[in-house]
Amino acid sequence: MAVKLIVESVTVYYESIKALDNVSIRFESGRITTLLGPNGAGKTTLLKCLNNILKPTKGAVLIDGVEVSKLKSRNIARIFGYVPQTTTYTLPYTVFEMVAMGRRPYIRWRLTRDDINKVYKVLDLVGIRDLAGRYFNELSGGEKQKVVIARALVQDPKILLLDEPTSNLDLKHQLEILGLIKRLTRERNLTVVMAMHDLNLAYRFSDLIILLKSGRIYDYGSPNKVLTPENIKAVYGVDVDVFENPYPHIVPKEVT
Repeated sequence: MAVKLIVESVTVYYESIKALDNVSIRFESGRITTLLGPNGAGKTTLLKCLNNILKPTKGAVLIDGVEVSKLKSRNIARIFGYVPQTTTYTLPYTVFEMVAMGRRPYIRWRLTRDDINKVYKVLDLVGIRDLAGRYFNELSGGEKQKVVIARALVQDPKILLLDEPTSNLDLKHQLEILGLIKRLTRERNLTVVMAMHDLNLAYRFSDLIILLKSGRIYDYGSPNKVLTPENIKAVYGVDVDVFENPYPHIVPKEVT
């Protein structure tokens, strides 16, 4: 069952720096919404506000009309799956153990047979079952990213938050992971919010784009509406050409 995720007039300060400035948006279930903007635009800050990792200075994030900040952490973890930019562990956890951590919101005393089956199902889904017995810290950057995505998926979230989900992945695995996320978004009617830097991947895999500049929403809508040469110039300070054929892609003018 889908949930309604709404951001109402959210402002966030880091000491004297305003990271988000009166942001309001409604996220749609069954759709991938991607946050775009240069470094410091507020992408990661907005993501962290959604699942209460970061509390807004002003405003609120609502789930089905209830402020996320008023929910218990276990309930938040049952709603949101979160993939951060980087994940580092010093303890020697195996891949199976790392992914099984995603079942914590549902566990009373120990993993049940159902929990174990869910872990292996997600390992198969992400294509890393053969890594189950390997230690997380021995993996490549791309393999680690897949493990963290699997850990978020095994939570059975209604909302999936991903901060640079293709970081450390080569092109083949970028397309593989984003294709998987898009398919699961449709099949499970997920609400997916991603923060990305790659405009071309965002154009290809997003249903909606939120273009941020200096902590404010500069534009919002479908990729072809938002990712225009005029908007990209205004937000990134770069002249580009946007081509629709043979597939949508953005090219800086100096290399066209």
